[in-house]
Amino acid sequence: MPILPKGHPKLLNAWAFYDWANSVYSLVIASAVFPIFYNKLFEIRDNLYIEVLGCNFKNSALISFVTAAAFLCVALFSPLLSGIADYMGNKKIFMRIFNYIGALSCIGLYLFDLNNIGLGLMFYFFGLIGFWGSLVFYNSYLPDIAFPEQQDKVSAKGYSLGYIGSVLLLIINLAMIMKPTLFNISGTPGEASMKAMRYSFMTVGVWWIVFSKYTYFYLPKGNSNKEKVNFSVIFNGFRELKKVWKLLQSEIPLKRYLLSFFVFSMAVQTVMLIATYFGAQEIQWSSPQESQIGLITCILLIQLIAIAGAILTSKASAKFGNINVLIALNAFWVLLCGFAYFITTPMHFYIMATLVGLVMGGIQALGRSTYSKLLPKTEDTASFFSFYDVSEKIGIVIGMMVYGLIDQITGSPRFAIVFLGVFFLAGLLLLLRIPKKVLS
Repeated sequence: MPILPKGHPKLLNAWAFYDWANSVYSLVIASAVFPIFYNKLFEIRDNLYIEVLGCNFKNSALISFVTAAAFLCVALFSPLLSGIADYMGNKKIFMRIFNYIGALSCIGLYLFDLNNIGLGLMFYFFGLIGFWGSLVFYNSYLPDIAFPEQQDKVSAKGYSLGYIGSVLLLIINLAMIMKPTLFNISGTPGEASMKAMRYSFMTVGVWWIVFSKYTYFYLPKGNSNKEKVNFSVIFNGFRELKKVWKLLQSEIPLKRYLLSFFVFSMAVQTVMLIATYFGAQEIQWSSPQESQIGLITCILLIQLIAIAGAILTSKASAKFGNINVLIALNAFWVLLCGFAYFITTPMHFYIMATLVGLVMGGIQALGRSTYSKLLPKTEDTASFFSFYDVSEKIGIVIGMMVYGLIDQITGSPRFAIVFLGVFFLAGLLLLLRIPKKVLS
């Protein structure tokens, strides 16, 4: 195994290539194929409710609660895991463990069945844990392998590779689902389509494991100064979060912004995670095939338009200022949530997907860059971004729990979507409290 110096092109490429390997999970499993498959199982059963642990859950509420539980675990344990990796001086082994947990869980989703829902939900839960757990160590490698002037470029390269790789596999999976006979998948049209989706889960796991090997071939273990590290470093992650919390008390603009980000980000991330479930249940598709193709098309549409949205948002922020643009984006999201309550037809959903894509990429990109601009110049930015990441995950937990509870109580995700609009409105009002001059 070669030991390459920091900043070496091969090392940077190997790190960025992990995005190509793992991004298929976020697109195929979290956003596109699995939500369609999951909802289809309940349609075949002709009952959206199922008993789990003695309670009767609506299907979309149940998956929201499981997702929230997984994100809560990641938020609570990621600082501890980072500390343990620092103590052992080997981040790579932890990254690889979570990688394989996630990938093997994706393969295990082939067995997902309502007759044994507990096993299927366990694979879904650990798939999410594996994906986000590996990212804790993947992201922490960036300052180790790249110099400051290289980090923006290599990070963007990773994002681009991830986008290309995930869309490529999704297109292959879509072909499998639409034309199963071309892939020698037998059965009636409905059975073959469902079987193709199960094979899609397996392709994600295999893709993730195979392509990650290039990354691990070049990545170093991690810390090389283990003799200087003692057991107390395990709790460094929590100490750093506590330190940032104290510093925020004197950084009023940053504190106000982080509160607004926490609120509107929880709504954005929840929309991303539940969009396909909403479309599968609430849109009046003419046939099961139109539903499958239409939903995956919408996810691809959001992905493509999100890139253009991020570019347009970046240009707008340069002209009008970050805070002003974020206020406008939140206002637009409020309108979108109101509009979502009334949509029923596939055309409505395509229009909605286009509009969501336009502001999805923009608000995410601008949200993170605004936070970066507000950071104190003399402080450790890694600690602040760790706090940022934990805040984002806690927000997802709250967002998914709120969505799930409203969906479970009312029986309709429409009311939950409207409630997410309240979060965007609150984010807008909190942004108004930030002095515009701080970023001028």
